[in-house]
This record gives sequence, C-alpha cells and structure tokens, in this order.
Amino acid sequence: MPITLDRRESGCLVRLDGIIDISLASELKEALLHALESGREVQIELDEVTELDVTALQVLWAADQSARESGTRLTIYKQIPENVLETMKLAGLQDFLTSKQ
Repeated sequence: MPITLDRRESGCLVRLDGIIDISLASELKEALLHALESGREVQIELDEVTELDVTALQVLWAADQSARESGTRLTIYKQIPENVLETMKLAGLQDFLTSKQ
C-alpha cells in the first residue's frame, strides 16, 4: 500500500511508499487527519517515496499547518529522498519538510 497509518502509544507514523500523486491526495489527507486527531506526535516516513507531486506536497503542508494550530508535533522520520527534495525546490517548499527532520 502506498499510504499506511501506524498508530503507536507515542504517536502516529504515516508511511508513504512509491508514487504519491494527485490520485492519492484524498487517501493521504485522510491518513494525516486521522493521525492528527490522535493529538500525539505525527511522523511522516518518506524514504521509500519514488515520486511526490506538488499536490501531495500541498496536502503535507496543510497537515503541518493543522498540526501547528493544534499544538501537535509533526516531524519527518528517516531521510527525504533526493527526488522529493528536488520537487520541493521546484515548488518553493524546500524549507518546509527539511526543517522537520
């Protein structure tokens, strides 16, 4: 599955795998909303992502904004792949996820 939500005592881990694009935006949004509703730390794992489009970045950005408003910590778990970093740069969001590591 390209998007999985793993609930733990310490928080939630949202794992992204493969191509995450507009076709998965709704599923990504739903997983992130469920994770944020827990009120615990949310970690996002991107190290297995082969492609992340601007739509998915926008969903991640919106989740970050919601986390800030609710006082929930949102971080990146592991590393961000170079191809994802490149997409972030093209979208002008290079500082967004890298500040979460």
